[in-house]
Amino acid sequence: MSADEKQKSHQRILKAASRLFRERGIETTSVADVMKAAGLTHGGFYRHFDSKEALVAAAFSHAVDEVVSEVEATPAGPERDAARDLYVARYLSTEHLDGRGEGCPLAAMGAEIVRLGGAAEAEASDAVERMARLLTADDRGTSDKGVATMALLLGTITLARLAKSRELSDTILDAGKRGTALLDQRW
Repeated sequence: MSADEKQKSHQRILKAASRLFRERGIETTSVADVMKAAGLTHGGFYRHFDSKEALVAAAFSHAVDEVVSEVEATPAGPERDAARDLYVARYLSTEHLDGRGEGCPLAAMGAEIVRLGGAAEAEASDAVERMARLLTADDRGTSDKGVATMALLLGTITLARLAKSRELSDTILDAGKRGTALLDQRW
């Protein structure tokens, strides 16, 4: 296998793992499940990762990049503010609610990662700071407002996913939208 082919396989594994871990959970997704979803054999896993824990950390980082890199790449100023507003609107949408495999890795995997510890927990801690900075209007670093906004987003999507009816989920999402608007007005 050439270095280019190995890199492409590695990226397919990360993409499959980040989606499956967010959809099904870390504990219930096996390495064999990930490799099958990536279109590769189980035996090739250890050419890419030392352990499932290493895969979890890398897949989590990959997932964070997927969901925040677009906003981070937007120039500071009004363009960044608009990108940030769009990020929040997408976060509090029914598409995010229903599409957890493509959504926020903190919301989908956070509780499991805390129990895992190690490299995955370190990646999650870095993601908390990264997302809090992203949600801070002045882009100078992690602020109370960025942390408060992130807490509101995570709490809203988690509660909406726990709701037994679409009506209650929609009510929770709407409350989260009003909450973020209040944060913007009062901070």
